[in-house]
Amino acid sequence: MLNIIAWIILGLIAGAIAKAIYPGRQGGGIVSTMALGIIGAVIGGVLVTLFETGRFQLTAATLSIPGVIVAIIGAMIAIFIWNLVANRASS
Repeated sequence: MLNIIAWIILGLIAGAIAKAIYPGRQGGGIVSTMALGIIGAVIGGVLVTLFETGRFQLTAATLSIPGVIVAIIGAMIAIFIWNLVANRASS
């Protein structure tokens, strides 16, 4: 149960900060912000593991200061990819 609460908190913090930092309007409510942060934690965790060990392994950032930073970077990557896909679909 505590892991789920930690994921929700991490998702909200990372998603909100990533939306505030990333230029432009991302839209969405609290649930999409939380999902963005959780997706960012997974993306960031995978990238950090890949850079540290050289292996692709499905991991995620934790609820800590470095984990939040990694999740924010991952969420910003997710926003960038989403914007690429959305712009390609609308053209």
